Amino acid sequence: MTQSLFRKLSCFGILAVLAVLWHTAGSAQTQESQRHDWDDSPSEAILLLPPPVSAAYYSTNFTSELEANYFGAGLTVTGAYSNNIYGLSVWPNVAFAKTTARLNTVLNYSPGFTAYSQRSAPNQFNTNLSWIFQYRVSPNVTVSLNETFNDASNIFNRPNPGDTIAISGSLPPPQQAVISTVAGQRINGTDLQITYRCGDNCMIGGDGSYNSLNFASSSELLGLFDSRSASGSIFYSRRLRQKWSAGVVGLYQDIESFQTGTKNGINTNTQTQSIFAFVTYYFRPTLSISFSLGPQHASSTQNPLSAVQSWSPLTMVSVGWQGSRTSVAASYARLVSGAAGLNGAYQTNVAALATRWRATRNWSLGASASYLQYKTLTPTFVLSTTGGRTITGVASVQRAIGRHFSTQAGYSWIQQSYSGGGAASPYPNLDYTFISLSYQFVRPL
Repeated sequence: MTQSLFRKLSCFGILAVLAVLWHTAGSAQTQESQRHDWDDSPSEAILLLPPPVSAAYYSTNFTSELEANYFGAGLTVTGAYSNNIYGLSVWPNVAFAKTTARLNTVLNYSPGFTAYSQRSAPNQFNTNLSWIFQYRVSPNVTVSLNETFNDASNIFNRPNPGDTIAISGSLPPPQQAVISTVAGQRINGTDLQITYRCGDNCMIGGDGSYNSLNFASSSELLGLFDSRSASGSIFYSRRLRQKWSAGVVGLYQDIESFQTGTKNGINTNTQTQSIFAFVTYYFRPTLSISFSLGPQHASSTQNPLSAVQSWSPLTMVSVGWQGSRTSVAASYARLVSGAAGLNGAYQTNVAALATRWRATRNWSLGASASYLQYKTLTPTFVLSTTGGRTITGVASVQRAIGRHFSTQAGYSWIQQSYSGGGAASPYPNLDYTFISLSYQFVRPL
């Protein structure tokens, strides 16, 4: 599998990409004007891509924050305390967004450095990057590419710890189950999607994605497993009346887990095939609810043992709402998947919630939580845990200070409980308290 598209890019390369996009983009067509196109006439209303087949995550931005054309740069300094370890992180950042009649792209890039108070937690260079690229090749064909990459010491070690939990309306990739305090890790996700508008009310498309989690090779990580997954899907979606959409999805996934630091150790491979139907109801363009249901077949192998096969229902439900002062995203999925950090295949329950509320012009509050529950389908496999759960939560408060400065303080926690295998005892519950100060310069394009 290919590595991250950005792992080998220098800062000069990213600035070159920004320059090309800036000078080649045409006239602006903002998201605000698209929202005004919502009409009672089905033939004139926007044909939205329903969340169950969209490659995008639900946004928790307020509608007033949905700027379409800007260039920004800044610096964030974060102090954090976790399990008797103090850390100080410095995150310069660059951001770019451009929306035209054919192009929509958003790039956020933050290289960083984290220094810890104890020698047992080595200082570390960090990277946090996300890129959304959408291009309309023709009036009916659109190509979308989403790329995310995070190289840090834990899931909260990023420019904005409050954005740790991302929520999607589509089938989630394998989630990180076991979380350590300061162990280095790389998380990478790439998604490529092509959609074709086959009529006034229908869309067909295909999607391919790759996700990986790699821990630093260290004796502190004894019992953890790296993982990678690849998936491909095709779908058909049709609008029914104005506010209803329904369709069907065929999905194939290949998931592999292997011992950290080696690709020749205890490997487990799981392949799943699913076909499910979905329905989405739009109360308005920025408020929707989706349901998905269908059968899923899974086959897991670990040499020289016999393959383990199973059939089970796949279920998903999600909701997303963006308002001027409140935003909410929530999802639940029941599926067969891997558990990043553990070995084997698991019957998985994934639930997540994220919300933001603007109390005043300068003050806003945010909260998010996730619940992961795993039950092994491969109890006879070597170093496979019987299962367990991980609960994650983040609560934060933000304060704008003038046009360019802002500050944020928050508290995060992780409760994790697993039995059997090699990844249970070394990873206790975690607490993470942070405070940050940011400077951000934004120039409209």
